[in-house]
Amino acid sequence: MKSFRKTLYLAVAGAAVGVVAAAPVLAAESLTVVSWGGAYTNSQVQAYHKPWEKKTGIKINSEDYNGGLAQVKAQVESGNVAWDLVDVELSDAIRGCDEGLLEEIDHSILPPAPDGTPAKDDFIPGTLTDCAVGQIVWSTVYAYDKSKFSGAKPASLADFFDVKRFPGKRGMRKGPKPNLEFALIADGVPVNEVYEVLGTAAGVDRAFRKLDSIKSSVVWWEAGAQPPQLLADGEVAMTTAYNGRLFNAIVKEGKPFEIVWDGQVWDLDLWVIPKGSPNLASALEFVAYSTDTKRNWDQSNYISYGPVRKSSQAMLTAQMQPHMPTSPANFTNALQNDWQFWADNTDELNERFATWLAK
Repeated sequence: MKSFRKTLYLAVAGAAVGVVAAAPVLAAESLTVVSWGGAYTNSQVQAYHKPWEKKTGIKINSEDYNGGLAQVKAQVESGNVAWDLVDVELSDAIRGCDEGLLEEIDHSILPPAPDGTPAKDDFIPGTLTDCAVGQIVWSTVYAYDKSKFSGAKPASLADFFDVKRFPGKRGMRKGPKPNLEFALIADGVPVNEVYEVLGTAAGVDRAFRKLDSIKSSVVWWEAGAQPPQLLADGEVAMTTAYNGRLFNAIVKEGKPFEIVWDGQVWDLDLWVIPKGSPNLASALEFVAYSTDTKRNWDQSNYISYGPVRKSSQAMLTAQMQPHMPTSPANFTNALQNDWQFWADNTDELNERFATWLAK
């Protein structure tokens, strides 16, 4: 498998257009910051929002959503933009920029590392794009409740799809991503060939056939806070989930859950600013503040998502390292979400998934 740094590489074509005016701009009284809710948003509130409000006096209005660009697009196209910053996945950051839905961000506004290393060299490759600034490396994995398995225990993605050997309901995110990837890995496709296979009609058919094998056993979830609750309530025997949500349940709430890292699909989350944000200057200041070395490290103390700054990674505690998606023990059979594939195929595969689900 390609090295972590190499797979993270994303060429940024040309210099980003500067959007920070040199002239002073009246600061906003508040910013509306949109993210995924639950333990993840709480990590942002603790590491970013509270110190920002204390420093600037600008209030953060925190809102939750379930991802995607539909709401951003509706606001931008109507000329009624209510959101100032949105936490998005990489494929949406790229697609939103290409479609003119997002403001471009001049990376020169980002502060250097404590040792003076310029931000462009301190952020790991691929986490800065024309319209986005990275925050975290995260992954989708699956977990089970150890107290419910007295004998053999699930250890691979193939086990997740084996309802005969491991009976019970499965929790899965309601959508094609990353269920199609999981299905192919469980069906025997090596992780380094998943997108090659998924890039063909036969590969997509194969993935849906594998999903067919457990469809009647699946409980679908949409918000990131749902999977740990489904597991805790005994509604499912195992569930896919965001690794940080499981960390919160295991470490902070003492739940007897076990994460299976095999076949984890990892991705990035980034800040973007909807085109026409009413508080652009303050939004840019918040982006720079919340992604400096201290804040990027501080967030990792609340949830097990990897920092995107090298200087922040170097500060990770020994207690947090084993819980990170990029920890060597967890990263042996990992797949990076192919942002280009999903930027090109999201609409088509969402439609096919919805049709499949309705059958």
